[in-house]
Amino acid sequence: MNAVDGLVALGGTLALLLIAGCIVGFADRRNFDPRWLIAAAMLVLVNDACLTSAYGLIPDVIGGQWNWQGKLLALCATLAIAALPAFGWRRSGIRLSQEAGSLKAALPVAMLYCAFFLAIALAFPGGKTDGEEVAFQLTMPGFEEEPFYRGILLLALDRAFTGRVRFLGVSWGWGAVLSCGLFGMAHAFGFSDGQFSFDAMTMALTALPSFIAVWLRLKTGSLLLPVFLHNFGNSLSLLV
Repeated sequence: MNAVDGLVALGGTLALLLIAGCIVGFADRRNFDPRWLIAAAMLVLVNDACLTSAYGLIPDVIGGQWNWQGKLLALCATLAIAALPAFGWRRSGIRLSQEAGSLKAALPVAMLYCAFFLAIALAFPGGKTDGEEVAFQLTMPGFEEEPFYRGILLLALDRAFTGRVRFLGVSWGWGAVLSCGLFGMAHAFGFSDGQFSFDAMTMALTALPSFIAVWLRLKTGSLLLPVFLHNFGNSLSLLV
């Protein structure tokens, strides 16, 4: 994907986020803060710029076949934003400690997550791989994407939409739905050859399991399990 196509795809994603966010927000105005919706859109913009090394303007000094530099830049940006007083590392889930008693409920759900990706790996076995791909999939996806999507982005969207529904032992808001949707869009939505593209299967295989990661994040208060499980799911097809 060239820089122009990437910017058009990003514009489409942000437009969908803002349109969906405004529809949800104005339907429940008392629980809607549009400033945080705009902040969430800006977070997506910053994350995308980092992942693409400012759309190719920053030279790739790391090299390799995989996007190590983009992922590391995005991770650094996420950690810097999480350190801001408006966010906070603990509120963003960037902590090792778990909420008291949460692991008893979280571990069976984590096993369900593992079983889901084991089934995917067996149904769609990976092809030939190399050491760099294994190393990348064992580290970068979870370390970068979880602190962003289930960390600062979820926090911003939860502040944009403060209404909550208690379900399965945690309090859900529209932030969880939109952050999972954006996670799926990042993998399934694009622009090339003058037209937008959308892969429904990819959307389902990314957005739906991310609800499990959100549940784990909300239940435990930490991104530790989501990061570990994300990397497990990404690398499993390379190892079985």
